[in-house]
This record gives sequence, C-alpha cells and structure tokens, in this order.
Amino acid sequence: MMQVALPRIGTTAAWRAEVRRLAALGIAPEAVRWSLGPAEPDLFAADDARTAPEPALKIPRPALAEIDCALHHSDPGRFARAHALVLALSRGQARWGDRSDPAQHRVMAEAKAVRRDIHKMHAFVRFRELPAQGPRRRFAAWFEPTHPCLEPGVPFFARRFGDMDWAIATPGLTARFVDGVLTLHETPPDQPRPPEDGTESLWQTYYASIFNPARLMTRAMQSEMPKKYWANLPEAQLIAQLVREAPARAARMAADLGSAPAPQTAARQRNSRLPERAAPPEGRPDTLPDLARQIAACTRCPLYCHATQAVPGEGPADARLMIVGEQPGDHEDLAGRPFVGPAGQLFDRVAAEAGLDRRQAWITNAVKHFKFTPRGKRRIHQRPTSGEIQSCRWWLGLETALVRPRAILAMGATAAEALTGSGAGILRRRGGVEHLPDGTPVLITLHPSALLRQPDPETAAQQIRDFRNDLNKSLGFVSDN
Repeated sequence: MMQVALPRIGTTAAWRAEVRRLAALGIAPEAVRWSLGPAEPDLFAADDARTAPEPALKIPRPALAEIDCALHHSDPGRFARAHALVLALSRGQARWGDRSDPAQHRVMAEAKAVRRDIHKMHAFVRFRELPAQGPRRRFAAWFEPTHPCLEPGVPFFARRFGDMDWAIATPGLTARFVDGVLTLHETPPDQPRPPEDGTESLWQTYYASIFNPARLMTRAMQSEMPKKYWANLPEAQLIAQLVREAPARAARMAADLGSAPAPQTAARQRNSRLPERAAPPEGRPDTLPDLARQIAACTRCPLYCHATQAVPGEGPADARLMIVGEQPGDHEDLAGRPFVGPAGQLFDRVAAEAGLDRRQAWITNAVKHFKFTPRGKRRIHQRPTSGEIQSCRWWLGLETALVRPRAILAMGATAAEALTGSGAGILRRRGGVEHLPDGTPVLITLHPSALLRQPDPETAAQQIRDFRNDLNKSLGFVSDN
C-alpha cells in the first residue's frame, strides 16, 4: 500500500499531480492510501523514485471542475474515489453525467455540499475591526465551515473587500489579505478569536429593526441559517428573544393595520357611501376649473392609489362637440392632459383629414385615472371595470352639464358604457347615433387605440377610413347649416 500525503494548501493541484504520477507508475487506485498533512514514515513502501512519462488523462472539463470541488469535502475517501473515477473516465470505462454510477453520484453530491458550504461562508462571515497599523483598515473573522473549503471560497472576499486588509481564520487554514496580496497559512491550534468591536451593537439594532414577526418561519430560518453558525453571528444572540416575542408583535401589527384600512379598501368604502349623483364635500362645481380641481382630488375608486394624477378634460367651455375616450394612457398620466400619446397622435392626424380641429372640441375620458399592470419598467394598459366606469360617471355628467355640447362622440366601449349604459357590440353600433336622456345625440365609433392594435394592414386602413367618416359625421351635428 502506497501512502500519499497532500498539503492542506493547494490540495487540488497537488492531487492532480499525484494522480498523473501514479498513473505513470502504473499503480492502481486501490493500492494508494491518501491523507492530508505530513506523511507517516512507511518502511515497507514501494520505491516510487523511478520516472516514467506521464500519460495524458483526458476527462471532460465539467467533470474536472466537479471533482476539484468535491476534493474540498470532509469525506476521508474523497481522494481515492476521485482517483478511480478519473482513470475510469480517461480510459472510457465511464461516461460523465451518469448518475447511476455510484462514484459519480457521490462526487456530484459532495461537490454540491461543498458549494453550499462556500455559499454559507460568504453569507455568515462576520468581520470585526482591529486597530489600524497603516493607511488601510484591518478586519478579522473566525468561521467554522463544515468542509475544508476556505481555499476555493476566499477569492470572493478578495474581490469584494480589496480596499482593506483582512484575515479569515478557520480550524484548518487562515486566509490573509494584506496590501492586495492573498495568502493562505495553516491555523495554529491556539489561534485567538477576534475581539468584539463597536459595530456589532449597531448591526444587532439593524437586524432587530428589519425582523418581521408576521413572516416568521422558524424551520425555514434554521434551514437557511443553521444553528451551527450561530456561535459566530452577533445577530444570533437576538434570535431566541425575537422568536418568543413574534406572536405578540404580529398581533399588535394586525391590530394597527385594522385601524387604518388600505387605500384601496378606504376608496371602496367611500364609494359605497357616496351615491352616484351625490355632490362631493366641496359642493357641486359651478365652473370647469372648479371641476378640474375636484377631479384632481378624486378618491371615488381605487384607481387613484396608483396613477400619477387624474387627467381632467380640456377645451373651450362653450364647445359644441364633446369627444369622450376611455381613460388616460401612460403618456397622458404623466403629462396630465388627454390624448397626447400614440392614440392621441393618430386621432389628431385623422381629425385633421376630416376637417375637425380638436382645439374647438371638449376632449375628455370616461375614466379619469390610468389603470395599468406593471411589467418590468413598462405600465401595461388595463380596461376599466364597470364599477370604475360607474364611479367616474359623476364627473362625466358634470362635464356634460357645464359644457352643454350639441353632440358627443363616444370613442370605444368604455365611453359608450359611460354615456349610454352599455359598451357591448361596439363594432355593430359603430357609426350609429344614440341619445342621452336630455336628447343630446351620441355618435358611437372605435377608439384610436383599437386602430393601432389592428394586426392586418388592410383591415386597419379600412377602419381608419371608417373612423375618419365618423369624425366627419360628428361635424354635421354641430354645424350651423
């Protein structure tokens, strides 16, 4: 039996070199006993001083990376197992990735355990500041990993804390980073722990402040922060007390939340107590500027909670034609004006072709706040519900009463529902004329945004022509002829 001792620093590189040497000597894996540290004297060891050309041991690159990682496991048999696996892979006796192979399965499992231990080290190392001895600040930490994984795990700290000097001591090895140079040393048996510093109490205060008792899951917490690491975590001293107090704190949070309903709930409550035609607290507005100020403070439905601002109508107070759209879009929500986005630009172009000057019309929306769904950095338009449309009918009715237009152009199903009570069958109703209870004619047409969404170019062109005809038809209701 040949004994091979590997150094504690540079273990994987030394193991690779020994595997190549043993293969050159023709020594089988089962005839080798691996160990870490100085080798014990063996008077009966075979003479291995002879030299031979080292064979090319070709194995897949992913296999080599996984084996290197597994060599930092604490399993005493990891070196012999990896030795046999390398020879089997290089000779074509095994195929990498075959989890039915016990050796490969074990190597993969041990590599996964090592990676998890490295991850825990990155998360749970707590540095303590030491007195400075130069221009750079100095820190030290003590950590007890499950596996001897300091060497592959410590470059992370060199990249992250390159502007200071530090040391991380473990029971086996100590890593020192001084003046930008990383070195590894064996840890003396009497290595002292770093003394506490003034930042630990500050860290404990921060940890206690972010601890959420309402989301306490003890088992999940212990899974992510195993108890074996608690001895070196300053915040761990608070965990037992925080867990004991969590039920009472969560109950107080629930009671405080119950006394102040969420904005959406409060809006629904106000809306349920506010009849559709009831005047707001300020009273019924007498002018369009007063109406715009009341719309800006509207909380009749939950849409106000997320929109940037309400968007009132605009135009001359004596406009003969009122044009009603659906709701503000993203551009309108930011600008505070109706029909300034892509749909508004299409409307302006087609209106100009039809001879309609938007500056002579009162332009508004059935719903005054933008309804959307966040998707990344974008806000995606969502159609208002019937309840939201009903809540905004109060404002649209006041606009109609103050402007007193001769005719109204309802663009889209939402506008049709707000004005006539129904938004169904908009394609069938397009181009038709309906009437408000006071007899004001309402011309139904499509919304410009629907024209922009039409995928078929020929259909889109026809719908734009129909839309232009509807705009032209609306002018006939307000002309003096």
